[in-house]
Amino acid sequence: MLSSRRLILAHFWLAFGVFGLALILGAWQMFIRSPLASWIANPEWYYRSVTAHGTVMGYVFPTLVAMGFGYAITESSLKTALIGGRWAWAGFWLIVVGAVTAMIPVSLGLASVLYTFYPPMIGNPFYYIGVVLVVVGSWIWVALMSVNLYHWKRAHPDAPVPLAMYANVASSYLWGWTAVGAALELLIQIIPVALGLRSTIDAGLARVFFSWTLHAIVYFWLMPTYIAYYTIVPRAIGGKLYSDSMARISFVLFLVVAMPIGIHHTFADPQVGSGFKFVHSAFTAIVALPTLLTVFTICASVEITGRLRGGKGPFGWLVALPWKNPTMLAVAFSFIMLGFGGAGGLINMSYQLDSSIHNTQWITGHFHLIFGGAIVIMYFVIAYDLWPHLTGRSLRDLSLMRAQLWLWFIGMIVTTFPWHYVGILGMPRRMAYYDYSNAALADEAMPVVLSAFGGFILVLSAVLFFVVLIRGHRSTSVEPGVYTFSVAVHPPVRVPAALNSHGMWVALMIGLTVTNYGFPILQLALRQDTSVPAVYVGVQR
Repeated sequence: MLSSRRLILAHFWLAFGVFGLALILGAWQMFIRSPLASWIANPEWYYRSVTAHGTVMGYVFPTLVAMGFGYAITESSLKTALIGGRWAWAGFWLIVVGAVTAMIPVSLGLASVLYTFYPPMIGNPFYYIGVVLVVVGSWIWVALMSVNLYHWKRAHPDAPVPLAMYANVASSYLWGWTAVGAALELLIQIIPVALGLRSTIDAGLARVFFSWTLHAIVYFWLMPTYIAYYTIVPRAIGGKLYSDSMARISFVLFLVVAMPIGIHHTFADPQVGSGFKFVHSAFTAIVALPTLLTVFTICASVEITGRLRGGKGPFGWLVALPWKNPTMLAVAFSFIMLGFGGAGGLINMSYQLDSSIHNTQWITGHFHLIFGGAIVIMYFVIAYDLWPHLTGRSLRDLSLMRAQLWLWFIGMIVTTFPWHYVGILGMPRRMAYYDYSNAALADEAMPVVLSAFGGFILVLSAVLFFVVLIRGHRSTSVEPGVYTFSVAVHPPVRVPAALNSHGMWVALMIGLTVTNYGFPILQLALRQDTSVPAVYVGVQR
């Protein structure tokens, strides 16, 4: 078993614990917004719930999964004990303290500003301070991943860095730089106003800072999923990875092209010039490359499994695949949802088409299909795959796992597809009220009811997930052996320096970010006429 299993288990249990609570809030929000419920008497409760749901799902849950998985990867792939265990625990407790600090003012109605902070609305300073503590705790993980890789490379100067660790460190670097945008917005723009040091805020500049984080954070959420695609799926289904090199190229491409694309979220904002909006739109199209490369590589890896199992002909390998294996089922579901979500993303990134769905329920459907669908279903696989190595007990409820994954897939489709449809009809998001009695809006009632039922299916799936894990803690003791990762068809003996280190790619990441954000930020920062009065949430002034 892994020597840091208590540390890793702590991260996973806290991650999935807060995930369960946030999921219930999300299901409640869907019910309240549907024709099934009477209009809520106090809309403030709805916005508190949306803020808590988004903050936990956006910052706390995926960060803890990435950190816990990262520590497991470090020990398993490098075959050495984690360096900096006490620092790792410090990072974990900073996230705990930060999450509690942020959620208290949200629950009291003092920070209903949503996870995007929504300037010029200003919440209680402790909400923002809590978010900062979560980020600082995660940055400790970023530093530890770099330190552990550095020490391993000093001891193995000519050896290829194991793929899982190479991808894990790329993920940490992406997050370390991604979070800088939101950190700058909080420290320079929002927290001084929240503390009463200023009474005005440049909302346009704040939104540009946040756009630095807003889309790149999606690829940080994706990184554990992509690591699972490459390093867990082929081994778990009895096959081999098609290409180690293609995997490495995918991860370095994410480092380079995932960062300078966030301004496409501000297409409707007048503060940013059309030239930079076009540049970010173009870079958003380029970010499809590592995803397309991943789809090809993993499909080829899965085909290898089918061929090894006796599959013949052009499509016989599909029938031969181990469809009763939960990992096989999950990766198929994940790819389907990634395909639909990615297709919707082509609309969002288009400078022209975005105007028709901007700030509608289409957007809600899109990012829930990507994050809640394609990403989270693979988080379940990561937990299932690691659990015996963390607990020393077997997970034998394969039929329950399959049922849980089917329910999650069905629930996410039933939830998000209606959102896309009503978004095209013009239904806005982030609204506690919607007048379904209006005959002109009658077409939107039934799809919203369907999405609410989808939310209930998702809650049921989550309940089954917890049942599987808890029963696993109480099952028969086993000796799981050494935790391993997928082996490539042609395991690398030597790897080109560019694919065995991160320095050049990190430099490109930083350089492109500065190039694509530098001028808009400086332009807005140097203007003196763009600040507006702050609107304090939950405070009578």
